[in-house]
Amino acid sequence: MKYKYVDYLWDNNKAAELENDEVALFLYRSNILGADLRITNYGGGNTSCKTIEKDPLTNEDVEVMWVKGSGGDIGTLSRSGIAGLYTGRLRDLKNVYKGLHDEDRMVGLFNHCIYDLGSKAPSIDTPLHGLLPFAHIDHLHPDALIAVAAAKDSEKVTKEIWGNTMGWVPWQRPGFDLGLQLEKCLNDNPGIRGIVLGSHGLFTWGDTSYECYINSLEVIEKASEYIENKIKEKGSVFGGQKVKSLPKEERIEKAAQLMPLLRGLCSSENRMIGHFSDNDVVLEFINSNDLARLAPMGTSCPDHFLRTKIQPLVLALDTNEDLTETAAVLKKLQPDFEAYRAEYTDYYSTCKKDNSPAMRDPNPVIIIYPGIGMFSFAKNKQTTRVANEFYINAINVMRGAEAISSYTSLPRQEAFDIEYWLLEEAKLSRMPKEQPLSRKVALITGAGGGIGRAIADKFVEEGANVVLCDIAEDRLIEAIGSYKRDVASYVLCDVTVISSIEDAYKKACLEFGGVDIVVHSAGLAISKPLEETTDKDWDILQDVLVKGQFELAKQAVTIMRKQNMGGNFISIASKNGLVSGPNNVAYGTAKAAQQHMSRLLATELANDKIRVNIVNPDGVIVGSKIWEGDWAEGRAKSYGISVEELPAHYAKRNLLNEIIYPADIANGVFALVAILNKTTGNIINVDGGMANAFVR
Repeated sequence: MKYKYVDYLWDNNKAAELENDEVALFLYRSNILGADLRITNYGGGNTSCKTIEKDPLTNEDVEVMWVKGSGGDIGTLSRSGIAGLYTGRLRDLKNVYKGLHDEDRMVGLFNHCIYDLGSKAPSIDTPLHGLLPFAHIDHLHPDALIAVAAAKDSEKVTKEIWGNTMGWVPWQRPGFDLGLQLEKCLNDNPGIRGIVLGSHGLFTWGDTSYECYINSLEVIEKASEYIENKIKEKGSVFGGQKVKSLPKEERIEKAAQLMPLLRGLCSSENRMIGHFSDNDVVLEFINSNDLARLAPMGTSCPDHFLRTKIQPLVLALDTNEDLTETAAVLKKLQPDFEAYRAEYTDYYSTCKKDNSPAMRDPNPVIIIYPGIGMFSFAKNKQTTRVANEFYINAINVMRGAEAISSYTSLPRQEAFDIEYWLLEEAKLSRMPKEQPLSRKVALITGAGGGIGRAIADKFVEEGANVVLCDIAEDRLIEAIGSYKRDVASYVLCDVTVISSIEDAYKKACLEFGGVDIVVHSAGLAISKPLEETTDKDWDILQDVLVKGQFELAKQAVTIMRKQNMGGNFISIASKNGLVSGPNNVAYGTAKAAQQHMSRLLATELANDKIRVNIVNPDGVIVGSKIWEGDWAEGRAKSYGISVEELPAHYAKRNLLNEIIYPADIANGVFALVAILNKTTGNIINVDGGMANAFVR
């Protein structure tokens, strides 16, 4: 089948494999619906199916509803993310429901309806599915349908598009009573194929999973076509263009320059991770004449403003602003942020109730820079990326509603009651404790393998976002492939080239908002007697180890000062910078220079709360790239042994008689950035104990 505005993803062969398992088919339908962001947002929407099962206590046939559980995402939904409830018991709750003031108690009663003891916690939308009689139900948030739902004459438009085949209910906060309203709408309009929820979304259904899927697509397709025809009739959207976008490369450059400043301002209470987008949908809206009218109105769909806050911050910066003048730009930005925080505080104070949770972070999540793009900031990369995507959905909704008639947002009190719902607060309180490096961005050179890769792995394990830098792209691709989405990024970086380092930091700023930790692990080793050491040997060691560290630190400090949140710089040096050894003049000198530069930087940067420390490895043979080349042969020759004997040789010569692995070095780095938070100018030796390398 062909659709213009939605993707038809049903695979008959895949479905045939699942035809004897209705729950598996329902999960398959959910996943392909969630794969199209025009159909529903990440974490939004809800799907269900009803089956006949054997009651484990009576052995009688009973109807069971399987529905997405609380906090799940239909695009990735699996059996572990659904709840199984007795449909009859769920409907019996009508006998004890006392009205709108009773909504929170009803959610607790859902647990008394559980059939499958392995169920995910049932969501607030559970009765919306349970009180409808259909075997398969989709509750979705398509941009086109929310546009219809958010238009000022939504009920009339619904009738115009679908005639008598669709029902409509006015806005109401999700809960048991909304389920009753859906049930009433169906009883009043028998034979309808779905229901539009005012300012909210869509309910559709079918007797089979496939019929439900097709019904959903057809309803969304018709709404989308209607809106596009309206846009064509109107000729333009959002009142036409007010601001002209800069060319793509210039937008990216300005975004990278501005990101650390915005991140610092957004992190006045909690450190945040950033995201940037400048696609055509974003630019059309943020450059329009109607931006000033529509942006303050806020979003309409609860799923949108729970992620994005009720409204964005629009920056009063010209597209040609000189962003290299940090102090001047900051002076312009600070009043905007102060005004936004004050307005959010007033929103909270005006709408709060006696039992409302404490006010949350008043900083903006979405920030708009006309002519440049849209920024978002949240606690981690996934959350900020999704918030960005949700606001793009909100833009699409405004675009459609304005084409139909005019856009309407939720009243502030209704929005507040969703944002500060006690059940939403309870959900937040169940979130796992943040990891030690959560909200931190680390840039690691030499991260394609060996020590650098081990450090990246450790940082990811402890919650950081990482930017991997190396000259070997194949190694970087392999490393990135081992991480989950929204965790890491990579960039080819030659630390001997200033512009290459600039590109690496630009990547960190654009991907995550800035940088908090820099680890200089890029390196090479050359072991030769004095008379065999060439100028080329000397220069490459100085350029990679010393000059590279200097330039990395110089550029990192510029970004960290913009953020005004301190930072960490770690130099991976060597025992050889402290200990004299044979055939090692060029390498040992470069390592000693790294160490002393770090001490000098620690002194200079302390007032900025930027800590500079050193980790000295020794004898890291297994898994280290350095030992793949001539260095191993040189060291073996100097000790009069074979290359194969080196690991045992190095283990025997340290006090603990231990082989040192890259992961051991990573643990040392982690200790400096996450545990020893009042340490700077320090050296940690990770070498199994080498008495001649003791610092004191």
